[in-house]
Amino acid sequence: MGRFLIGLDYGTGGAKAAVIDETGNDRGFAYEEYRIVQETPLWSEHEASEYWPIACRLIRGALQKSGVRPDDVHGVAVSSALPSMVMIDKTGTPINRGYTLMDKRAAGVVANLNETLGAERCYELSGYRVEDHPLLVNLIWEKANRPKDFDRIHKALTIDGYITYKLTGRATAHVGAAAFYGLAFDIRRGVFDKEMLSEIGIDPDILPEIVLSEDVVGTVTAAAAEDCGLSPRTRVAGGQVDCNASWVGAGATRVGDIQSNLGTVGNFGIVHRDLDFMFTDIGKKLMSFPYTVDSRSTYVTVPTTTTGGQTLRYLRDTIGQAELEVERLTGIGVYDTFNALAARVPIGSDGLVVLPYLMGERTPIWDGDARAVIFGLSLHHEKGHIIRAFMEGVAYAMYDSFRLVREAKLTVNFPMILNEGGAVSPLWRRIITDVFDVSTAMVKRRTGAPFGDAVLAGVATGVFESFDVTGDWVELVDEMEPNAASHERYMELFSVYKTVYEQTKDQFKVLAKYRQ
Repeated sequence: MGRFLIGLDYGTGGAKAAVIDETGNDRGFAYEEYRIVQETPLWSEHEASEYWPIACRLIRGALQKSGVRPDDVHGVAVSSALPSMVMIDKTGTPINRGYTLMDKRAAGVVANLNETLGAERCYELSGYRVEDHPLLVNLIWEKANRPKDFDRIHKALTIDGYITYKLTGRATAHVGAAAFYGLAFDIRRGVFDKEMLSEIGIDPDILPEIVLSEDVVGTVTAAAAEDCGLSPRTRVAGGQVDCNASWVGAGATRVGDIQSNLGTVGNFGIVHRDLDFMFTDIGKKLMSFPYTVDSRSTYVTVPTTTTGGQTLRYLRDTIGQAELEVERLTGIGVYDTFNALAARVPIGSDGLVVLPYLMGERTPIWDGDARAVIFGLSLHHEKGHIIRAFMEGVAYAMYDSFRLVREAKLTVNFPMILNEGGAVSPLWRRIITDVFDVSTAMVKRRTGAPFGDAVLAGVATGVFESFDVTGDWVELVDEMEPNAASHERYMELFSVYKTVYEQTKDQFKVLAKYRQ
């Protein structure tokens, strides 16, 4: 017997569950990919009705692999990619599909809010830009466009908030998730501002109760226990943002720690305690929200490119039919084949530069109309060139924000730790190392965000004294140092990358008229 913990993470493309013991050992793991529904160019959704059945399958699967009895699970915590939104009625049933972080349908709402409320006023309150993905912006769209469905909303939750609700019956949002509601969330006081909610026409009753990540929000209900196989005595933590979960699990607990994920989005995060930073000129170009470690007073600045690892999933689904067939016949993974093809291509992809904006872009350009550009394509280029150029394009997009971090002189502890998703690729890690011109390393443990969720569950329930336990469990591998000559070449190509965007950004707005 022992004290065991479960973490559950919902990404944009799939969900994972992990069981760990009190010494940090992985005991069981389960994963399930799910479909991203994009029936129109601007919408990006999941079948929200599938979230809970997926949770039940993953929890049962991870428990079965671990051999752990449900009665010995002391805590569970959930994370999800944000922003996301699940609207539920009074029975707890999802209303329509769930929003993913790539959804862009609310552009018209943004324009109206900027005119009526003012972008500066909204940012000064929430520390979050008026863009087309904060949950409150999406709720305003719902009210205007699907009023009958809007009237049925009992609570508007994030994905992790919905799963926590299904586990406990309590509708909550941890402070990290609350920041992604935007507009009316007062980042300084940690509450929704009722005056602003009144102005935008959103009833505060449909919003969740705000809790800390480290809070215990309840125990698993009898009904949930029957569905997912947990004990009704299992306690449930407040939850966290998925990138925070990854980084906590890989030891990012100190001010200045920096880690990077290449999941659906491509991002990196720097831990700090400087709330004022997000209100500086540079801070406003980036994105910040409460961090899991001491979520009352610690923040993480997370520059983000909207489609990071998603670019390779897109290539898999559009030009990877041959590689998918190879995977079916031989077991050699699509992404392994992609990496082999790209590795044969030299730095700069033989004169091919990609803007990887498949669903608009976040930091630092904040351009929802931007779309991908393949610049310099010729008869000489093959599939490997396109794959590598997308990898390099994602690195340029992330570096565009990193150079602002350098300019701001935030404390940064190197090496930069490369964590989930596409970071498993040695080639992509080498590209990022040379583009950023910094030392990097990879975490050996590949459990990722659900491991960090299990750690959070351990802290919340008292199994662990603090998040610092992860420092003893992290093993770094494949440390890399940047190559000066490669960095110089990449900087020349980065200049091309920036010029291509500057020369095309106005035309993206013309094309946007033809996307519905």
